[in-house]
Amino acid sequence: MQPGDRVRVDRDDRTYEGVLLPSSSDDHLVVKLEGGYNVGIDRDEADATVLEEDVYEIDGASGDDGASEIEFDDDLPTISLISTGGTIASTVDYRTGAVTAQFDAEDVLRAVPDLAGRANYRGRVVANILSENMEPPIWQDLAEAVREEIEAGADGVVVMHGTDTMQYSASALAFMLETPVPIVFTGSQRSADRPSSDNVMNAVCAVEAAKSDCAEVLVCMHASESDDRCALHRGTRVRKNHTSRRDAFETIGAEPLGEVDYESEDVTFYREYRTRDDGDLALEADLAEDVELLKFTPGMDPAFLDVVEGADGLVLEGTGLGHVHTDLIPRIEELVDDGTTVVMTSQCLEGRVCDRVYDTGRDLLEAGVIEAGDTLPGTAKVKLMWALENADDVEEAMSTSLAGELQERSVPWE
Repeated sequence: MQPGDRVRVDRDDRTYEGVLLPSSSDDHLVVKLEGGYNVGIDRDEADATVLEEDVYEIDGASGDDGASEIEFDDDLPTISLISTGGTIASTVDYRTGAVTAQFDAEDVLRAVPDLAGRANYRGRVVANILSENMEPPIWQDLAEAVREEIEAGADGVVVMHGTDTMQYSASALAFMLETPVPIVFTGSQRSADRPSSDNVMNAVCAVEAAKSDCAEVLVCMHASESDDRCALHRGTRVRKNHTSRRDAFETIGAEPLGEVDYESEDVTFYREYRTRDDGDLALEADLAEDVELLKFTPGMDPAFLDVVEGADGLVLEGTGLGHVHTDLIPRIEELVDDGTTVVMTSQCLEGRVCDRVYDTGRDLLEAGVIEAGDTLPGTAKVKLMWALENADDVEEAMSTSLAGELQERSVPWE
């Protein structure tokens, strides 16, 4: 009895029929029922019979280096699937009932049979974590893995990632890598054991996007609550704006870069993008990790800034056009004088920083604060981490669009 077999499991006075799935525990059988839900059954209490073998079979073998290779078709493009964990590559631990990141890229292929026939696949695992545990060193490992896959001939890369910090990782790779092929982040808001899971459509659309001509870092997630299309967001302009909706991700300050129609598989772009022939592969992965992101709120004690004393960089989320209480400005000036690069963003979702309108803003500029335009705060933190290690002029870099993070104009968009 192997994962992919259709089985009948008798337990006490109940019978379950469905497809046997890989399990996170040797003590449990995991069966996907016809209604879409998964059920975990204690092996010691189950009487299992195979009804049909290899209902969902993907031929492949895992290599010694942690990568898996699927049988190749010369007529298909090669897409590298890189797993970092997260809900799209998760299962239910039937011992605790919790959703945990367990599966590698090959398991995702086995769990999403709709991916078969769309491309040749290479798979590798960079991390096996829930995304709240993502850290900058893993961004560097991920960027190196992507570089290696592209050098090995991948026509596109799909990164499977938890949704909670996906926007940070996508920004990191957008700054660290110059890519000649699409790098597409995707994940799922709801795990595969739920009938409402978005993992299949997101994975399929991500593969189609990775076959496109757009040589940028993209985030591919549901564009609506329906299973009709996925939006393609530029990795430096996207934000997760809902905790649980399937269409949680939005491009801030503009429409999405494009979309993938799930039924027709058509990939459409609405704005200009870098194409496959626009540049060569390059990696600059050094990061200054001692950079903090701080949101200003009314009543904040200036002493709170002491926690970033000696830091390489600080990104502030100011109010409106980029303001903080005037009592904080002397402490900010001290930080700048001591060598901390301080960058101002806005906690507003739309619009850009402009510290030349009011006295407070002018005082902040006098103190040495750098304006980040309409760069999103999270993106600004990642960009500052990168710029401090790689840019000749950090202020110029933070004021210049390097990967589509800084728009020339902020205009209303619905």
